Formats: sequence, C-alpha cells, structure tokens
Amino acid sequence: MSPHIRSEPFGTLPDGTPVERWTLESDALRVRVLTYGGIVQTIEAPDRDGTPAQLALGFADLASYVAHGGSHFGALVGRYANRIAGAAFTLDGTARALTPNDGPHSLHGGPGGFSRVVWDAREVDGGVELRRVSRDGEEGFPGTLDVRATYTLSPGGALRIVYRAQTDAPTVVNLTNHSYLHLGGEGSGSATGHLLRLAASRYTPVDDTGIPLPGAPADVSGTRFDFRAAREVGGAYDHTFVLDGGVTRAAREVAELYDPVSGRALTIATTEPGVQLYTADHLDGSLTGTSGLPYGPAAGIALETQHFPDSPHRPDYPDTVLRPGETYRSETVYTFSARPRREGWGLSFGSAPDLASPG
Repeated sequence: MSPHIRSEPFGTLPDGTPVERWTLESDALRVRVLTYGGIVQTIEAPDRDGTPAQLALGFADLASYVAHGGSHFGALVGRYANRIAGAAFTLDGTARALTPNDGPHSLHGGPGGFSRVVWDAREVDGGVELRRVSRDGEEGFPGTLDVRATYTLSPGGALRIVYRAQTDAPTVVNLTNHSYLHLGGEGSGSATGHLLRLAASRYTPVDDTGIPLPGAPADVSGTRFDFRAAREVGGAYDHTFVLDGGVTRAAREVAELYDPVSGRALTIATTEPGVQLYTADHLDGSLTGTSGLPYGPAAGIALETQHFPDSPHRPDYPDTVLRPGETYRSETVYTFSARPRREGWGLSFGSAPDLASPG
C-alpha cells in the first residue's frame, strides 16, 4: 500500500503564524509531523499482538510545544545539533560568537534554533518535504543556509528522514531528529528496561557541562558504555557513541532498540558517524504528553544520529564545515517491527556480533 498523506491546521503561534500537521500513514506505521520545528509529534506502530500504540514523547497542542521547547520533543534540531563550547568558534580565521542557551555553551542551534521556527511544507512521493532559509547571522551562525528535510514512509514500517543544505558562505552544519521513544507506549513509565545494541566501539567522555574531554574517544570495553552486545539501557546517559565505520555514503544499520514486554523493535540505519544516547533524566513529572500521563525520568530514549559535539573546536573529529558549492546530506532510517515472544531476550533480539563488528 502506498503511504497516504494529508495535512490539517494545528493552531497558530502568538504572532499569528499558522502551523500545519502532516499525517503519513502506511499499512504498518502512522507518523505525524508538524511544520513547527519539524517536530515528529507521534509515531504509531503495532506490538507483537497487532495492537498499535503511540510511541513518541510529545504534546497534544501547539501551545505546549512553544512553552516547553527546551525538551526538544521530536524536533528537527540545528543549525548545529548538540553543543558548541563557549558558544563561539573560529572558521577560516574569523571568530564567530553564537547565542548561548546551555550555560556558556550553544546547544542545538541556540534559543532560536530550527526547532523553534515554522517550516514551509509540500507533499512529495511517500511523505512531506520541509524547507526553510536560515539567514546569515541567525543565532550567530555565518552564511545563508537553504535547508530541506524530507520525511517519507516506505514499506515494512520504516520512516526515512533525509536532510540537505547549501550555503552561500562557509558555515558549520549538524542536523538531527530529537525524538524520544518508549516502545511500550508513550506515557507508560521508564524505558530503561529496553534492550539496546550499538555498533560503537568508542564513546566521547564529557565534562560536567556535556563538552567532550581532550583526547581521543574512549574504548567502551569493560564499561557501562559497551552496547556492542544487546543489554538493558539501565542507567542515565547523555553521551555520543562513535559508530564503527564513520561517515558513510549510504545508510547502514547501527542500532537496535527492543522492548521485551510489547515485542516492538526499532532498527536505526544512518550515514552519520555518531549517535547521542539520551535517557531524558531531566523529566520530573511536570510535563504531560499526548496520553494525558506525566513524563518522569527516562520516560523515553533518544538516539540522535549526528556528528560529534563541539566538532568546530576539534580538528580530530569528522568535519562539520559546509562551503559554497557543496551539499550537506544526512540520512537516517527508523524501521519499526514486532517480534514474537520467546524464552530469553537474547534469542529474540538477533545476532549482536554482526552489528558490532568494526566497519
């Protein structure tokens, strides 16, 4: 079945700007995307018994997204996802001051980043394309950046997000989607019992403000960061994992998340060199989602495919500089499925060594 695409009004901002909600629906998946912030509001997928549930943390109304945008529920974040230390960097010998919004640092593009603006939308084959022009100097970033993000559904329960951007002056770009997921159903408690597998032999240790420490990424062996074989998420995380294989031209499988209770599984493929694992421990029960239930710590797990934090200060990291004449392109595919109940989660989760082998 070809995806069914439709749009509808989703309220207006205080300045009167209208916001739309686009629904993408196939036989296996239903996804709703807002033109405000490029937000993935909902993702509905069936469990092992065929019963659908809404899996993405988010709000039922536009006003809540505006009031609580700092949580970045489902948002398209940029111009630079993650942190840039000191909210400043130097590019081609010119110092650039950004707008700080995370203590002294710039986080997810600053307080007026891509998650806080309305995007233009048009229907494309299988989904919707969002577009906006980020003007030179927006949040301090140089260059006028023409950005497009395409959300499409494909057969078999997959959501594909492709980002493209071009600039008229040298700048830095790092885009991602910031969805938090609970595969047992949004609003159903902590997701730390989910099982996670990552194709990552290293991670980036950080200081107490989230900035990577000097030196090379650390080996995960013998640490709580070793997810090369599937195991429960367990504790609190807000760290970038260095994906084996680095930047790739085609999306390759890098992660699996599995809920043994519902049987739902998520497989992630990407062209990116890293993934930020964030367990949403800032949530304290004060925010209420689409289910009408409060979100406590670890109410969802974010797996944000991206380049590494603070790359503009780290020439040893994969480059995030985009220059005129070049095209930034990033692709991530989220495939949802359901697995039958079996004895032992290790058997039902598949073969860890294949995913964990260096690329």
